[in-house]
Amino acid sequence: MNKKQKLLQELPSVDEILKSRDGTRWCSTYHRRFVLKAIREIIEIRRKEIIEVSSTDISIEGMAKDIEARIQKLSAFSLQPLINATGIVIHTNLGRSILSEKILENVKKVSENYSNLEYNIEEGKRGKRYAHITGLLREITGAESALIVNNNAAAVFLSLSTLAKGKEVIVSRGELVEIGGSFRVPDIMASSGAILREVGATNKTHLRDYKSAINENTALILKVHQSNFRITGFTEDVSIEELKKLSEKYNIPLMYDLGSGCMIDLRPYGVYSEPSVQEIMKSGVDIITFSGDKLLGGPQGGVIVGRKELVERMQKNPLTRAVRIDKLTLAAFEAVLMEYVDLEKAIENIPTLNMLFQKPETIKERANKIASGIKRHVKNAEVEVVSDKSKAGGGSLPEMDFPTFAVAIKPKGISVNELEERLRKGTPPVIARIKDDSLLLDARTIRSREIEELVKGVNAAIY
Repeated sequence: MNKKQKLLQELPSVDEILKSRDGTRWCSTYHRRFVLKAIREIIEIRRKEIIEVSSTDISIEGMAKDIEARIQKLSAFSLQPLINATGIVIHTNLGRSILSEKILENVKKVSENYSNLEYNIEEGKRGKRYAHITGLLREITGAESALIVNNNAAAVFLSLSTLAKGKEVIVSRGELVEIGGSFRVPDIMASSGAILREVGATNKTHLRDYKSAINENTALILKVHQSNFRITGFTEDVSIEELKKLSEKYNIPLMYDLGSGCMIDLRPYGVYSEPSVQEIMKSGVDIITFSGDKLLGGPQGGVIVGRKELVERMQKNPLTRAVRIDKLTLAAFEAVLMEYVDLEKAIENIPTLNMLFQKPETIKERANKIASGIKRHVKNAEVEVVSDKSKAGGGSLPEMDFPTFAVAIKPKGISVNELEERLRKGTPPVIARIKDDSLLLDARTIRSREIEELVKGVNAAIY
């Protein structure tokens, strides 16, 4: 018998490992299914090593570390919290807007108890789930009625399906945007059953273009806010006020896909390109749709506000049930909207707005604290605080650069790419960015309570 055959015969069985001291401990700590799966996988790896290199540690003690590491990986949740050190506040890949403790407390109370989700306590009979937020949205936006579905694409889809199925919708060619994930306005329109009627050119659309496109089959005029891109130079478009006059003249509803869903006037903060929902509502638009998890700063959702008659038609559409939100999203939305009752405090109380519009000196102070912590523990790296630019992200405020401060790290023993990978694969994962051969930790999106864990992560990654 050769060495390979001998090792293969001596390789411990699954049952032997299960009955070992480590096996007994694993079974009492983790799910048995994951323990069995991990043992089988490591045994198979050892078997391949024997065949390929004729040498490996096949003792139960020698395999235990690899088995336990595999069990822990199998047992860990895939969706997990991480530290966003990119400086991108509404980061689509990292979950977009985060929610405050106050909002999460409302979600917790609703989720751990029965609730009046669809029960009218006053009348003692079945109620409507949207009644919990309709009043707040009317109060804040000035709309006659409101509805929330599971995202803004669904809000646009439901609106078009209800108001324009089988009929034409007039849209400027320069507003036929892609909203992310390769979903485009023309595709959503086609799926809804509405017929796209493009007018104008990519860079210029005139009022006469809209007027000449109106016919007996026109059901809707749609304006799409350029929330995730800008066309500059030789351009011209039609104002919402002009479109409203046209829609009234021909008795055709006017819909505005606002996108980011800003609820406050951002001009005092240097943002002049993002109209508020209230501002558009005052212009007389019949239906407005926008996201809940962008500039609104809430959970994922698509908000529809506007004329009561049109919103009620949408509520009766069978599609509404397919795209409705659950009780946890509804609880979060109600708590977020409650913050907007006092607009002056909204920026302070909603994390997304607070991160976007915090003072540079506050960010610098946090960056200095992070840098000091890293310098105390890490010797084989250059660490300094540098000025930089952050982005809003999530397709919001694309033209805006927000002054920020970041901690720049140049490791000496490893490459900057290897440092990025180690931090990304650490516990908790730290997502950073690389610029000019340095790893940047943008303090804008790093919260004070994350600094200690962040410093530990960097210390573990550079050794």
